Amino acid sequence: MTVNNEQAEHTPVRTKPWVPTFLSSEEFSEVEKQYVMKVIDNKHVFRYSGKKDSEAAQLEKLYRDRLNIKHCLAVNAGTSALISALIGAGIGPGDEVIVPAYTYIASASAVLIARAVPVIVECDDSLTLDPNAIEAAITPYTKAILPVHMKGIPCQMDEIMAIARKHNLIVIEDVAQANGGSYKGKQLGSIGDAGCFSFQQYKLITSGEGGMVATNNDTIYARACVYHDSAYGFWGINEFENVTLFPGENYRMSEINAALGLAQSERIDTVVAKLRNNKSKIVAGIKDIPQIQLQRVPDPEGDVSYSLNFFLKDAETAEKFASLLVREGIPCGTINNNGFADRHIYKNWTYIMEKRGASEQDTPWNCQSYKGNVQYSVDMCPNTLDWLSRAISISLHQSMSEEDCQDAINAIQKAASFLD
Repeated sequence: MTVNNEQAEHTPVRTKPWVPTFLSSEEFSEVEKQYVMKVIDNKHVFRYSGKKDSEAAQLEKLYRDRLNIKHCLAVNAGTSALISALIGAGIGPGDEVIVPAYTYIASASAVLIARAVPVIVECDDSLTLDPNAIEAAITPYTKAILPVHMKGIPCQMDEIMAIARKHNLIVIEDVAQANGGSYKGKQLGSIGDAGCFSFQQYKLITSGEGGMVATNNDTIYARACVYHDSAYGFWGINEFENVTLFPGENYRMSEINAALGLAQSERIDTVVAKLRNNKSKIVAGIKDIPQIQLQRVPDPEGDVSYSLNFFLKDAETAEKFASLLVREGIPCGTINNNGFADRHIYKNWTYIMEKRGASEQDTPWNCQSYKGNVQYSVDMCPNTLDWLSRAISISLHQSMSEEDCQDAINAIQKAASFLD
């Protein structure tokens, strides 16, 4: 039977399912079971229960060694890590913290919970903080910059650190989406004054829920320790002579979560190597397609590589391209239009746009300590919205085969040919 050209064109490149949703839990093995069962068998699920070989302590050591950094503190969530680091750095009422317009709402929410005010600035074609926008956003009240390594892509840390040092600002890296990434040979999370990781299930490494604060700064670490445990000074472990105790939360990581995170974290480099290999193959196959512009990666060697992102000439073309890819069996979407209000995009941070706190009478914006006047609007970062409206994002996975990679290449090439 002969297939005519029209029929051939509408035969999808791929008919089987695309890659799994999760990176981390696909790696679950006997190691995770062994580590978790060890905790259960020992009947010590709380890290301060007197057990000397705490799983949480082992996880902290693993990250100290990986990052080549002085201090690590395991907590119960990535957001908890951000809050603890902000409090640790002395950020609070009256302060402003610069955050990117493209990040999960938790990045900005953590600033608010620390009682500071988020200042939202533009992202560029890397889909991370635009260094040129940072300096313009600095005011007398600016205390810190919070760069977010989105979708595994390292921020432009040389430029960001130079601006921070020039203006005497604290830098707290949000590494929630980029565990295992690096920038010019340095592990992400070890470059700024503190780095914050997430071990939630959508991340590269999971402990179910969990996070980590990493820092070389003794004061940030000491204050973060005090804040992450409301009774920290009463467990007989308060080794900080120069830090006065103050009220904190209960952000401690359980031993079960730590055991799971420990088993997962021992294979970070193996997983990232597979992801980088897969992404490099696809990029090599599509980089010369004239209709698309690949996302700029500030350090390609440091990309965690679980997301392939590129731009079309305008939003309408991007939506058409996305629909063509879906028709060819490659799930995707424009980052700015996934059929729901994406809380990674600042315009959808409703309670921030409306300056709403838990109490109407007392918010970081109207407290007596704050003398600034930051304003928000849904169109305040037009460059970010433009890049996002033209962006296509395709999820990658460490389990991808040569055939999977080639399917992605063929589908992108085919979609591009239809645009002509």
